[in-house]
Amino acid sequence: MTKTRLPNQKLPNQTAVRLSTQIAKETRGDAFGKFATVASGWLGSKWAFLAAILLIVIWAATGSLFHYSDTWQLVINTGTTIVTFLMVFLIQNTQNRDARAINLKLNELIHAIDAAGDQMMDIEKLSDEELDVLQSRYETIRAECMERNKRSNVGKKEVEA
Repeated sequence: MTKTRLPNQKLPNQTAVRLSTQIAKETRGDAFGKFATVASGWLGSKWAFLAAILLIVIWAATGSLFHYSDTWQLVINTGTTIVTFLMVFLIQNTQNRDARAINLKLNELIHAIDAAGDQMMDIEKLSDEELDVLQSRYETIRAECMERNKRSNVGKKEVEA
C-alpha cells in the first residue's frame, strides 16, 4: 500500500537535503575546518599511532650512532614539542565542533518535544552564575522527586503489610 501525499506536502528528507545543501554553500570557504577534520581523523588513527612509535624506535636505535649526544636528545624533544603544540589546536577545533554539534542536536530535541522548555536552548552561553541557578533549580526538582518516590514506596509497603 502506497501513501498518497498532498501536492504541497514535503517528503521528510527534502528539508534535510535542502538544509545540508545550504550549509555546504555557506561553509565552502572553511579551509581550516576541513583541514582540521581530515587531519584529526588521520592523526587519531591507529596508523598514526604506529608511525609515532616507529619514529621513536628509530630515534632510540640511532642513539648509539650519535653517541647519545645533546643534539640527538634535542631532536626528539623539539619534534615532540612542535607536534604537541600543533595538535592542541587541532584537538580544540575538533572538540569545539563536536560540542557545538551536540548542543545543536539537543536544541533540536528540545524544540521537537512540546513538553520541553524552550528556555533551555543555548544555555551553554549563560554565565557560570546563571548555570549555578539552573543547577540548583534542577537539584531541587530531583530532591522533590526522590521525596515523592520515598513517600509512595512507604505507602506501598504499608499496604502490603
